[in-house]
Amino acid sequence: MPEQSNDYRVVVFGAAGVGKSSLVLRFVRGTFRETYIPTIEDTYRQVISCDKSICTLQITDTTGSHQFPAMQRLSISKGHAFILVYSVTSRQSMEDLQPIFEQICQIKGDIQKIPIMLVGNKSDETQRELDASEGEALASKWKCSFMETSAKMNYNVQELFQELLNLEKRRMVSLQVDGKKSKQQKKKDKLKGKCSVM
Repeated sequence: MPEQSNDYRVVVFGAAGVGKSSLVLRFVRGTFRETYIPTIEDTYRQVISCDKSICTLQITDTTGSHQFPAMQRLSISKGHAFILVYSVTSRQSMEDLQPIFEQICQIKGDIQKIPIMLVGNKSDETQRELDASEGEALASKWKCSFMETSAKMNYNVQELFQELLNLEKRRMVSLQVDGKKSKQQKKKDKLKGKCSVM
């Protein structure tokens, strides 16, 4: 199947059991599964409207184990945006993201141009090991965006993917705007760059 240029590829990384699949399934299908089933790699497609045209959001849900380094490298090289998920109930799951983040930097080069969301999932749990402030601190160190979610309670799931698209569009808008345009033209450009999840 030929690769379509209007595919927008989002790759979801994180340790095993942090809720990557739960977040993706909650977003794509609106469902939540209580049982844990390990993922090797799944890809989901969601049609979104983007700049008055239709594009496909392709979400790659990666394995939580590090058994497949070649698959991980391929996912990073093909990805347009990244969601790095940890569980607020596990400090280790946050630490596990460091090598993945470093690999994204290594493969992608200048990551300032790439939308990355750090996500603290399972925010509904009472047995927390991590505060939101710790997620915010790591996100500011990595210069990426941060959000807490709960796939179970459907908290911030739509918002997560919407924010990721906004990050992408903001970048494109800022690249298009040069100092010579009128305020009205800038406003038009800003409005043009809005994506909405359907």
